[in-house]
Amino acid sequence: MLELDAVVKHYRGAGEEVAAIDGVSLTIAPREIVAVEGPSGSGKTTLLLLIAALLRPERGSIRFAGREITSLSDDQASDYRFAEVGFIHQTTRLTAHSTAVQNAARTLLMGRVGIREAKARATEYLERVGLGDRLGHTPEQLSAGQRQRVAIARALATEPKLILADEPTGNLDSAASLQTVELLAQIAHDSGACVLLVTHDPEAAALADRRLQLRDGTLSQSIATA
Repeated sequence: MLELDAVVKHYRGAGEEVAAIDGVSLTIAPREIVAVEGPSGSGKTTLLLLIAALLRPERGSIRFAGREITSLSDDQASDYRFAEVGFIHQTTRLTAHSTAVQNAARTLLMGRVGIREAKARATEYLERVGLGDRLGHTPEQLSAGQRQRVAIARALATEPKLILADEPTGNLDSAASLQTVELLAQIAHDSGACVLLVTHDPEAAALADRRLQLRDGTLSQSIATA
């Protein structure tokens, strides 16, 4: 479903060129979870941004469900992200003084889903991440881990076919981390979505179908987890 072929992305500044992504090729099948591990600065977040069409590569092809992503217009890229992609960012990006339901429904409402349906779907996914008793709480009333789970619910409530997760368990304790990755696996299995999980957490990575190492912009051979 997701196919990257020889993707290259360099950053230039102060007379220096950095190969953030340097010839990456990768295929992820429906219902598959792939974990990408690597040190800070190895290009992991850049990889996710390229797949989400938030950055454009210098060279290479990125295809999702047979569609070339690198050639999308800005409007087409925005539509692609709403219709196909659930992006879990490192930072929660929640709206202050808005309830958990309102925050989790935000992407749906931006996509012109009706308010009743948006709230129902937001509530469902908040319950699935263990926040059924925090629906009316604002970010100021939630812990860092709870805010992270609201952000996860917001990304999943659109019921995406491609889930891009950038350190989704970074603010969670071990039990919540396990629950989160198991939820991603369940959604992938039930909906046929594919999941790319960037993580520093070896226990979270161990739950993936495959583990890859990204270092200096290049991917290493898969490490089997089963």
